[in-house]
Amino acid sequence: MKALKWHGARDLRLEIIARRPLKAGEIRIEVAYCGICGSDMHEYLHGPDSIPVKAPHPLSNSVAPIVIGHEFCGTVVETAADVTGLQLGDRVAVEPEYRCGHCTYCREGRYNLCESMGFVGLMGDGGMAEEAVVPAYMAHVLPRSLSFRQAAVAEPAAVALHGVRQSALRPGDDCVIFGMGAIGLLLVMMARHHGAGRIIAVDVDPRRLQLAREVGASDTVDASLGDAVQQVRELTGGVGVPVAFEAVGRPETLKGALGVLSKGGEAVLLGLMPEASIDTFDLVNRELRITSSVGYRGLYPELLELMASGAVDAERIVTHTVSLEAAIQNGFERLASAGDAIKVLVQPQQEACA
Repeated sequence: MKALKWHGARDLRLEIIARRPLKAGEIRIEVAYCGICGSDMHEYLHGPDSIPVKAPHPLSNSVAPIVIGHEFCGTVVETAADVTGLQLGDRVAVEPEYRCGHCTYCREGRYNLCESMGFVGLMGDGGMAEEAVVPAYMAHVLPRSLSFRQAAVAEPAAVALHGVRQSALRPGDDCVIFGMGAIGLLLVMMARHHGAGRIIAVDVDPRRLQLAREVGASDTVDASLGDAVQQVRELTGGVGVPVAFEAVGRPETLKGALGVLSKGGEAVLLGLMPEASIDTFDLVNRELRITSSVGYRGLYPELLELMASGAVDAERIVTHTVSLEAAIQNGFERLASAGDAIKVLVQPQQEACA
């Protein structure tokens, strides 16, 4: 079968690989769509960040090169003999977090913090292939009304939903979201669904800010036109907001997220950055809080029903669909160019149902 494998930074290769036999507890999925995530872009541009290159991951037993991609869905075409609850032909979305099931965090239900935490497509072979093999516990059967294209965006939508739930945001609260990439736009949707009051979207791209308005932002701030913190302060009468989300992964947007907070406010970090400096005097003096959010836990069935009902239209962030053969040039490189792409879906099976 065809698969896109990561060998190193700027070194993705479309290869023909063998279909491996299933192990106990595994299923084989014919992949309909696989989204290109910001984490995939980190690995493509300057990895390895998370991909194991020296020692295998403890749960996947995999080491680079690996099949990249963790935002995927498809059809179950084979199950191991011990798998129950799934049938051949089931349409499923993949919740791609590995979990050991026995560490303290897994026993408490916080499996996104598993001591051996990892993701299919980063720490083990993923979904940018004609077929993918995953543990059966990762598969969630899709509601009948949910299309594959919608399901392909369930994983980043889960990131956004978990981020909102990690926050102190209450119905009626105003908030600011920095970065209108895929996660930022989904945060707008989830904050609106959560009942947020005024949602202020911050970015430097007018096209993304327009889309933010269309999916639920009350106000937008174009940071290319001046100090974003000052603009937000003007919009809020100098008070700021109780909650800000950082979905870019840059020190300057972290500074901005803290800067727009009212006293006692909270900045929620979803973006990935190696390090940043913080004005701790200001942090303490205004009694600010910093919260972080990684992955998701225990929300996929609810999220899929939410999407199926139309309450959240996550497919709105999809801007391009490309074949597996064109994924490098028309997917990864297009995203790297900072052009018009927001969410690119790779379609390994050209006949996959939309």
